Amino acid sequence: MSKLLRAGCVPVLLLLAACGSSLPVATSGGASGSSGSSSGSGSSSGAGTLKYDVTVTRTQYGIPHIKAVDFGSLGYGYGYAFAEDNLCTMMEDYVAIRGQRSQYLGGSGTYSIPAVPVTASNIDSDFFWKLIADDTAVQNFKAAIDPRAALALSGYVDGFNRYMNELLAGQHPGSQAACATAPWLQNITEDDVYRRIIRLAVIASSSALENEIVAAQPPALVLSAKAQNRARRRALAELARAKPEDPAFARMREKRFGSNMYSLGPQASVSGTPIVYGNPHFPWTGTERLYMAQLTIPGVMDIEGVSLYGIPVINIGFNDNLAWSHTVSTAFRFTLYELTLNPLNPKQYFYNGQLVDMTPVPLSIQVLQSDGSLATQTRTLYKTQYGPMLVISDDGIPVLGWTNALGFTLRDANLENTRLINQFFLWNLATSFTQFKQLQKSVLGVPWVNTVASGPTGDAYYADISVVPNVPNSEVASCSAPVFSTLVAQLEPGLPLLDGSRADCQWGTDADAPVPGIFGPSHLPSLERQDWVSNMNDSYWLTNPAQPLTGFASIIGSEGTARTLRTRLGILQVQRRLAGTDGLTGTGFNLPNLQQIVLDSHMYSGELGQASVLSQMCPKAGLFNTASACASIAQWDQASNLTSIGLPVWQEFWRNVSGLSESPWLTPFNINDPVNTPNTLNTADPLVQKALSDAQTTVQNAGIGFNTPLGQVQYSAVNNAPGGAQIPIFGAEGDPMGSFTAAYSNGLVKTGYPINFGNSYIQTVTWNSAGVLAQGFLTYSESTDPANPHYADFTQAYSQKQWYQFPFHAADVQAAAESTIELTSP
Repeated sequence: MSKLLRAGCVPVLLLLAACGSSLPVATSGGASGSSGSSSGSGSSSGAGTLKYDVTVTRTQYGIPHIKAVDFGSLGYGYGYAFAEDNLCTMMEDYVAIRGQRSQYLGGSGTYSIPAVPVTASNIDSDFFWKLIADDTAVQNFKAAIDPRAALALSGYVDGFNRYMNELLAGQHPGSQAACATAPWLQNITEDDVYRRIIRLAVIASSSALENEIVAAQPPALVLSAKAQNRARRRALAELARAKPEDPAFARMREKRFGSNMYSLGPQASVSGTPIVYGNPHFPWTGTERLYMAQLTIPGVMDIEGVSLYGIPVINIGFNDNLAWSHTVSTAFRFTLYELTLNPLNPKQYFYNGQLVDMTPVPLSIQVLQSDGSLATQTRTLYKTQYGPMLVISDDGIPVLGWTNALGFTLRDANLENTRLINQFFLWNLATSFTQFKQLQKSVLGVPWVNTVASGPTGDAYYADISVVPNVPNSEVASCSAPVFSTLVAQLEPGLPLLDGSRADCQWGTDADAPVPGIFGPSHLPSLERQDWVSNMNDSYWLTNPAQPLTGFASIIGSEGTARTLRTRLGILQVQRRLAGTDGLTGTGFNLPNLQQIVLDSHMYSGELGQASVLSQMCPKAGLFNTASACASIAQWDQASNLTSIGLPVWQEFWRNVSGLSESPWLTPFNINDPVNTPNTLNTADPLVQKALSDAQTTVQNAGIGFNTPLGQVQYSAVNNAPGGAQIPIFGAEGDPMGSFTAAYSNGLVKTGYPINFGNSYIQTVTWNSAGVLAQGFLTYSESTDPANPHYADFTQAYSQKQWYQFPFHAADVQAAAESTIELTSP
């Protein structure tokens, strides 16, 4: 790409405003040209009379390095660059969280959030987001934002709209074909961005119960006391039959998105300088992808890393002073409440002996009809002082239903977490690792993730200092709901179901918490050591086995319980490296050996089970003919590299084994040896033997050759190389396979495994005399637009494990520059 440097008036598509073009120039108010907010000025003495002045330099793989004179201009540059890369994907999400999918796409379609995962009809989705991200919620988040962050957000809206208006004016032919002529391609407003922030805030809480919330309706008939008792007994019986893997309960407990991360302190590093490794396992589709950028205001801010789509701050990143990463935490961000209702009016509930009316929320949406007309559809949902009513069903039968006697409601701490953007924005401004840690405690706006961090002279730091309802175990013991709490606790260990009729069962308040209702830092787990800390999505308990963290509320996570195979492998990798027993040279970590370890695609399930399958099961197949499967597994290298043979058979076998109702292990979990137990596969179990036979059948039915290398059957499902060739992807399912190198599909199909989830943004960060040194990948590339040159280039590099050194310092960015534009607006 050629470099485009401003010299007076550069080409019109770059400087519409500065050159006085008559083509439309976006403002934060969308099509009307006014947002009603004074926060969008962004001007400064450095900008003169210009509202925005920002330079966007793209380096290899299209990474934008955005250098601005002020916060408004910074957001403007980010919004323009991001829209250039991902306009259609983001716009479809804005339409969804406005509650307009049915209006533009019809009521028969669906809307999915893969990270939860949850799928709702367009109609249910519209009603849900109209309820959750309403004007009141938007105003609450808007009122709490740091004024400087508000400037960046306002600039983002203007920059995003500027690119959109250029596209609508025909200035980027061929780009964004998926939406270039769509009727829903309309300028966004600041409220849209706040709704996006709310959607991200509740992705690990209310979003998991989207269908259950929009289905909640009061009973149509008033039942007699006898009939109410019969209904209650039926519900209890159904709940007793429910299983933890039933959809609603699984979504509450186990989000699909995950991550791996290490902070390696001076004692674990060969150089004595800390190293931070981060790798979120996020969707490769939709708006929970990550976008990489560098944000710079000279003398004020200089930070590089990734953001979730539509958020103009860095969520995971690095600079000369610090680096950090996140993994999804086990803590629940909400509680359920059981309400005792007025049997004559089930829209009233008892609270402290008094009847309280629920708040009806009448909602209306527009639904596109087959003839192109619009029809209005209405629905009234209900809220209590805690939050929305909900109904949880199992196979269509309500198990937490709304009757004349009982109802259930939800309180979501992250719907109240208006500090979310401030947390990351202030981290972006932090000038030291020490300040970073202090800000995590004082702002306490991290929504649903664990954190690791360090700095050039720091230690290894871990914290789940995040937004968690203040419900200690003592309150659970005294306030558990009288009817259903025991069964819910069996299905969702750690999730409180509280008695909503008592004032003493409200969330508590800690003196060191920034707001009432959540735990303060003193009651949240953290650990700082000179050697290392880690997290692979299990709870805080085994952050470092040498110093288990204990004594915290069950709502945050479990203690003294078995860890996943991925967690155990993640710990073993560090222990073996420090002991020098992993086959690599010497002891301790540097960037090269860390990079080799985290992408070597070793699978701990194979380490634990392959030998016994081959020596004990395969020679004694009995009723099961597993010769082809055994021959394939015999060639397997216990890895999921592109050259690995036998991975499909093993993956299907282990998936079957992990789904057994009884443990497949002969040696059970031992709290005194939590990293190495449970172990010893029970190869004599007929169900384990059948699991191998079934795996062989699955691979045969898919038409996959038993001697086929993985690189020929596993590929990116979201992008192809130029010319249409599939991009092979290494890795395997992190859970239950025990693969640290994560790659997920929706299952084996005739073409193999199309990967649409897993390793996303990978960073390995350390420091030397010149400052920060960061290398990594954005696995699915920067753009979702097939016409964009950066649609698949980073994916191709990732496929070949070609680590890239991210340019950070000005001289490095300049040397690596592939294009430079200056964007201005009067």
